[in-house]
Amino acid sequence: MSKQFWIALFIIAAVLVGIVVVTNHDKGASSNSTEQPTQHVEGNDTKHVTLIEYGDYECPICAEFYPTVKQVVAEYTNQIKFQFRNLPLTQIHPNAFAAARAAEAASDMNQFWQMHDLLYENQNAWVSSSNPLSFFDSYANQLGMNLTKFNQYYNSDQVNNAINADINAFDQTGDETATPTFILDGTTLNNENLIGSNGSPSVTAFANILNTEIAKKNPS
Repeated sequence: MSKQFWIALFIIAAVLVGIVVVTNHDKGASSNSTEQPTQHVEGNDTKHVTLIEYGDYECPICAEFYPTVKQVVAEYTNQIKFQFRNLPLTQIHPNAFAAARAAEAASDMNQFWQMHDLLYENQNAWVSSSNPLSFFDSYANQLGMNLTKFNQYYNSDQVNNAINADINAFDQTGDETATPTFILDGTTLNNENLIGSNGSPSVTAFANILNTEIAKKNPS
């Protein structure tokens, strides 16, 4: 795919999000304004650089970025802190909040990143399901979780409130609602600058931006 294709795809996605008034709360989900945003973090942060992704597990562009982001985080694990937060766009992705609940339920069982990865790697399997929980249960079982506890967490206000806290944190950034949104040390990145010459998300493009920020934060 060409870089022009990706740029057009981002523009279309932005238009769709702009047309739809995004309702971020799942039906029946309760919110708690005192809840703190989630703290799903990887990396040792020795260079004091933080990359945050606001993502939607049902978002196809997020899924395209997922393997690249995973590789970038692995290569920079000793230098930066990477944090994932939930931004389910429920008006256009009807199973997105449910998937975020699955990831947060797994988090309560100390397996957030494992579930996060399975949700993106198997997105095509559950994305159109009328009963996505059956897929999430199978992933929990694959990870060796107690399904009774997993489902208790999945259906809990605690999990719903954690997701809504992430949504509220994103709203406070003032950014246009779109996924994925990457924020590097408080500055929102332009996703077009993260696309390589082959038209796909690029490790090199991420690296160039991260290296610049690391050098700025850690002058020699």
